[in-house]
Amino acid sequence: MFTTPGVSFQFSRPFRTSIRSVTTKPSLGSGQFLRRPLPPPPYSTSSSSGIPGYLRYSPWSKDFPGSWRTRALLQSTVYAIGLVVAINYVDKLWFPKDRGYASPREVKVAIEKLKAAFPEETQVSTNPDELKLYGSSDNSYHPTSPHSVIVRPQSTDDVVKIVKIAVECRMPMVVYSGATSLEGHFSGISTGSICIDMSGMDKILEINEADSDLVCQSGAKWEDINQTLHEKGLPLFFPLDPGPGATIGGMIGTGCSGTNAVRYGTAKAEWFLNLTVVLPNGEVIKTRRRARKSAAGFDTTKLFIGAEGTLGIVTEATLRLAPLLPTKVAMAQFPNVEKAVSAVQDVLNSPYGNQIQCVELLDDKMMSAINQAGLVSRPYPVSDTLFFKIQGDDPAIKLASESISAIVKKHGSSRYEFASTEKEAEELWMNRKYALMSTMGAFSGMRCWTTDVCVPVSRLPQLVYETKKDLEETGLISTIVGHVGDGNFHAFLLFKDQDDQELAKVSDAVHRLVRRSLALDGTCTGEHGVGIGKKEFLVEELGEGTVELMKSIKKTIDPLDLMNPGKLYPDDEKKSSTH
Repeated sequence: MFTTPGVSFQFSRPFRTSIRSVTTKPSLGSGQFLRRPLPPPPYSTSSSSGIPGYLRYSPWSKDFPGSWRTRALLQSTVYAIGLVVAINYVDKLWFPKDRGYASPREVKVAIEKLKAAFPEETQVSTNPDELKLYGSSDNSYHPTSPHSVIVRPQSTDDVVKIVKIAVECRMPMVVYSGATSLEGHFSGISTGSICIDMSGMDKILEINEADSDLVCQSGAKWEDINQTLHEKGLPLFFPLDPGPGATIGGMIGTGCSGTNAVRYGTAKAEWFLNLTVVLPNGEVIKTRRRARKSAAGFDTTKLFIGAEGTLGIVTEATLRLAPLLPTKVAMAQFPNVEKAVSAVQDVLNSPYGNQIQCVELLDDKMMSAINQAGLVSRPYPVSDTLFFKIQGDDPAIKLASESISAIVKKHGSSRYEFASTEKEAEELWMNRKYALMSTMGAFSGMRCWTTDVCVPVSRLPQLVYETKKDLEETGLISTIVGHVGDGNFHAFLLFKDQDDQELAKVSDAVHRLVRRSLALDGTCTGEHGVGIGKKEFLVEELGEGTVELMKSIKKTIDPLDLMNPGKLYPDDEKKSSTH
């Protein structure tokens, strides 16, 4: 330290050349003594103001020891890090990577985008009554929710627009057309969903008579297709015949069959030559060409058959047609359902088995319901009954009929006869097709739970017997119909409206029926599909490995799980908590 009059210089540390502080002091007056400055205080972790000493290294501190360039660099770095953290926070808050489905605000945004993309008033609907109607069914007793919006496309390009908006806003999509599904396939999603009503895409685009095929949109009904072929005088028909009103898209989604399955097989046979599909990312693919067969890779057409709209939206399909052959309808009645069912396999294994187009079972209660409903011109005897549809020319039908007559007689048939006229045959067969309506008509004021299972044909007599016995012991009113030629049958279980206790009994009976079918090496559903109602049985039927493979395909094609979520695939804990 050294001093001059009025000024003192103090070095805070020895051996340093920088001047730490310079202070100007007033001149000494008389009587004042020059005081020796106190030594600098030792370094400490805190200052006299209570601020930690290490904060002097902050680039915002006035005591920062570095240069101004260092100070500016550190400040810029901190500002940059803070900006990145803030941006990530806002991005995670408003646009999270794993945010699940659309928020209420995003649902509103999606609806506005759809209205802008489809300005015609009839193409987009948010009418509450329609939203509820399109998201539920009177014939289904599984959880339902109304949709947020209904959109009615007219072309594949329209569907692409809808899908892209749905992906952008994370809105689940549910396809709707014939509304004949029974396992909750078109139920809405509680967080909000877009219902894509394909019923307006119902055109037949092309008929190739020489190749026995046609191209149509997925909203076309199988009945309308066959009627069109008939009106054009073409001796062809599409043989898959599920419930009245079913559309091609729904038939593909559920892997349907119908009464003709014993002769022509199901949707998983070669009746769909190719499909045009809009994938969950908005891409349009065609699964194959129109050739009757192809060895070019695995069959992607079948990937979408039975997928229940969870992998993509089918907009067009090429259908294979079959020759339309003359048919006659015969009826055989039996003292009990076991004898009726046991006759079926012998008939199909006979030399004339390949001329049997359909074999349908209506139990005694179903026959009584048909009579009570008043939908037939004359009542039929109330007994367990088999209906046969035999195809071929007259001599072939006659020989087949004689063979069937002998076989059913051996199994205890008390009555066997052909429908006397074409009109009677048509009426008889249509009453089988409208069995559900007949059941509801016979028991007015009651509701009906419809379910189906399928077992190997040889196990069918045991299954039908045990099921009828179970239903009788439970005290439930029921009717049974079935495509018994392939081991498939349907049970219609009736209960009082708004009677929760009886509904629970019906639900338990359905579960027992499914378990009984699985125990006989059968399936939980022969043709109705899985939907919501039967996904709980899938692991037991197919095994964990197969179900995981299905889920892996779903995750690969639809990673956001926007295509008909909550259907077909069994729930897992993680997914249940997320959605």
